[in-house]
Amino acid sequence: MNSRLYVGKVMHQRTRPVKNAFRYGIYFLFADLDELDLLDERLRLFGHNHGALVSLWDKDHGPRDGTPLRPWIDELLGQVGIDLTGGKVYLLAFPRVLGFKFWPASFWYCFSADGTPMAVLAEVQNTFRDHHNYLLHNHGEPFDWSSRPGATKAFYVSPFIQIEDARYEFHFSEPGETLAASIYDYVSGPLLLTAAISLNATGLTDRALLGRVLRLGPMSARALVLIHYQAIRLWLKRVPFFRHVPPPTQETSL
Repeated sequence: MNSRLYVGKVMHQRTRPVKNAFRYGIYFLFADLDELDLLDERLRLFGHNHGALVSLWDKDHGPRDGTPLRPWIDELLGQVGIDLTGGKVYLLAFPRVLGFKFWPASFWYCFSADGTPMAVLAEVQNTFRDHHNYLLHNHGEPFDWSSRPGATKAFYVSPFIQIEDARYEFHFSEPGETLAASIYDYVSGPLLLTAAISLNATGLTDRALLGRVLRLGPMSARALVLIHYQAIRLWLKRVPFFRHVPPPTQETSL
């Protein structure tokens, strides 16, 4: 199977108005969308659209209405002139563990039929359960792993970072035995925050899933607790607070 488990570290480093940094253990499901039902059949601890120790539900991603994910991403990329017919799409995301769900960021890796990378979709969610997508592509040309695509920040993520006059810069490695992804958050010019993951691939087995859950716990719950812990640290450091802004009406920045 092409699907796998990625384990490693997440790192955040803030440079202003005060410095703040952290590094934590993390794990992600890297699911070939065409293999979800096969994974459901082969793994006792994994469920697709039903309860299990570890599960992935279509209604948690993409259109978030429970419909299959593959037609949605195919149609979305078609809007920018990219044909994924016959190609692979992989979703890198926290799985639900014991039903708990929260995903600060998930990434879709999209390939054409001949294996050429064409786009990466970044799904972002905040603690208010709002969400927004950033589609990163090269207007029909192959996606360059050495590039650093940018996007205007359109979505409120943290009460300690403004969205006005802000932009993102992304960097991704090709998913293989290792995987890295970085998001650089520039506000009013200079870099304010770097968020990055550095991961290693391992087989997607019942033993691997159970081992990660026992070691790090439910990943979504762990992430939510640690986000609030870091928020308390920033509040104690008197970092300015910015009120919640509703998400844009357009769910995806193309």
